[in-house]
Amino acid sequence: MIGVGKIKQYSNVLDKPLSKGKQEVSLSAFAFLFSELVQYNQTQVDNIAELERSRLEDAGYAVGARVLELLCHRDKGNRRETRLLGILSFVHSTVWKVLFGKVADSLEKGTEHEDEYMISEKELLVNRFISIPKDMGTFNCGAFVAGIVRGVLDSAGFPAVVTAHFVPVEGQQRPRTTILIKFAEEDARACKLL
Repeated sequence: MIGVGKIKQYSNVLDKPLSKGKQEVSLSAFAFLFSELVQYNQTQVDNIAELERSRLEDAGYAVGARVLELLCHRDKGNRRETRLLGILSFVHSTVWKVLFGKVADSLEKGTEHEDEYMISEKELLVNRFISIPKDMGTFNCGAFVAGIVRGVLDSAGFPAVVTAHFVPVEGQQRPRTTILIKFAEEDARACKLL
């Protein structure tokens, strides 16, 4: 039978529906591209803090803003979270799963300050294949992921200061990475009232 199972032809690439497509990227390709991003930016800065804050975090911020747009369009029918805990849960589960293939290890509220939250990952993908020279001290490639989280939160209307930190774990050679999210006090208080 001719014509059965015929694929609809589109006259313009913009007319094609936005499908999920292939969602995985080769780990070796990602590791190579990310190492090139780090090496290139390393030649453009004078110190480690500038590399983390000005370069890697800013690159991650752009990714985060686009990830939020894409996921809201695909999964939520162009609706965004309007609650602080809702957007944190969205980042912890949905965004993390899309980017890293699994949900983050933990999402915790800070014990010292009520406006702080932490996303912890035992072995963050961007730190997995990175060896840090001794002269670079506490350099953390997790700054890229912190930028992604900040981009998602900023674009959703929840501005925050987001930083990446190494936290030593007893009995393990490599420390875990904690993404520290600090909201403005008024946002945290408003969340408490809701």
